[in-house]
Parts: sequence; structure tokens; C-alpha cells
Amino acid sequence: MREVRSAFSGGLLLGLVVLHTVGCGPVSPGETWGGAETPQGTQAAGLHTSLGLSVNGLTVNGLNVNGLTVNGLSVDGLETAAFQDWFNGEPSLRELTMHYLIQCAVPGGQTRTFSNPVTGITHTWHGVLGLAPGWASGGLPTVAEQQIISACLAAHVNAYGKHVPISVQGRTAQGEAIASTPEELATYTEEEACFFGNLFTDEGAFAAHGSTQLTNVESSLRTCGLAPRDFTPSCAPIRHVGSCKNACTWDKALGAYTECSRNGVSYPALTTRMQRPDIHQCGDGVCQASESCGTGKTFNSCAADCGPCD
Repeated sequence: MREVRSAFSGGLLLGLVVLHTVGCGPVSPGETWGGAETPQGTQAAGLHTSLGLSVNGLTVNGLNVNGLTVNGLSVDGLETAAFQDWFNGEPSLRELTMHYLIQCAVPGGQTRTFSNPVTGITHTWHGVLGLAPGWASGGLPTVAEQQIISACLAAHVNAYGKHVPISVQGRTAQGEAIASTPEELATYTEEEACFFGNLFTDEGAFAAHGSTQLTNVESSLRTCGLAPRDFTPSCAPIRHVGSCKNACTWDKALGAYTECSRNGVSYPALTTRMQRPDIHQCGDGVCQASESCGTGKTFNSCAADCGPCD
């Protein structure tokens, strides 16, 4: 899967991190995927020829971005005064946003560079998924591109700010399938969720859970896609709308949900899969961020892992 960074024309902008794997073994901190350095502390299984493997990790704060007006994701589009003003409003957060947006929108092997006249720092972002080829080439994003980029960004949000490897299944704005392998599907066995919406407008972003269901002893750092619980952090502005089965259409050729409907609007969607070990169990001896202290045996009162509450 690919990283995304970019800006939309005259609307809300989202940011999420997508990191592409190109090797056959685990990617260690500091190694590069598709030319982009992985965040420290991140590991993910890399599989040959797959474009769908990714590591999420941006907090929901990166989804709420106003004021970014870039005609296209060409270098020229990133040199406008409007983009410079937007970027320098919150440079740390917006650098991360651009990192994710470019990876979602721009094809692998391409980069986008921004030389910041305020700081003198040159930022280079690497494309991976190529979900929005027209926008990546310098044109205004079409509605289909706005929607699929919104889905991609939402799919890479992690409410805990942690890094969890996922597999993303779906199609680009032009209907081309994201590459996958049988090995990838055999490793990422849990059908986690589907994501859709339009963050370029006031429609927002939506998530629905897949076939994977958590028991009372289980939890996951991928809470925005799996059915949310009272204990978990807020995923706003992503809204959970039930199950993919009820909200979306199954694409038999891809084995994924690629179209979902909300409020009478049909959206292209992305389906995410995760590894079973990333669903945590109360009693496995590790107090996860998705678990809490207590005297019981459930994820929100896990004495075995987190001990009693003070």
C-alpha cells in the first residue's frame, strides 16, 4: 500500500500515513518502502508485487484540515502562496498530512517536492498507490478522486497514534484494481472494515466493520474500523455506520467491498484487512493501549494484563 500526501482544491483535507513494502521480509525501523522512510518503531511484513500493504498511524487530528487550495499535485501546485500559507500554519502536522496524501494519490516511483521559503527546508514526498492519476498529474481532483482519496486517508487513521500493518483492497478512481497477492490475503486474514466518504466537502468520512467481530476479551488499536466501543478514543470526524455488508456492495472479482452508499450517495470504497495477532486478548500478558486496568477479564477491565486500577 502506499503513502498519501496532497491537498484538495477548496475543501477539507485529510492526512494519513501509508507506507509501501517492497521486500520479502519484515521492514525494520529506518528502512524505506517505495523510497519513504518508515516511522521509528514500525514493522510490517513486506510481500513482493503487492501495492496494498501499508502501515497506518496518523491520529484523527490530521483529518481535520481546512484552507488547503492546490490546483493539482504537480510541483507547481505546491509552490503557490496559498499552499505555503496553509503548510506553515501547522508545519509538523501538515508535513505528515502531505506525506500520507501523496502516497495515496500519486503513483509509485514519483515524488513531490516542496521547498519551504519560511524554514528553508525541502520536503520530498513519495507516491505509492496512484489512486488519483488526474490530480497527481496537475489537474483538479474529480469527484471520484476526492472520494477515493478520502477513503484512503480514513483507512489509515489510527485513533491511538500507533502503527499497525494493514492490507488495503479496492480500485483507483479510474477503476484499476490495487495489486494484491495470495500470500498477502493469507497473512492478512481478518476482514476489518470498509471506508468511504468525501472529505473535500462537508459529507465527511465513514467506516463500517467487516466480518471480523471482537469478543469482550478482545481489542484492537484499529478501533476506527472495527465496531467502536465506549472505552476507545474518538475517531471523529470518521463516523461508524454499522456493517460493510449492509452499507456496501461486494466486488466478487476483488473479494472486497468497493462501493458503499450513505444518505443516497454512492461512494467508491476501500476495504482493509489486518493480521490476527493485531487483535489483542485480555490475558496475553501485555497491557495494550486498547485495554484498561480493572479486576475482570474483559478488554476494559483486564486484571491479568493491566492489573487493578489505583
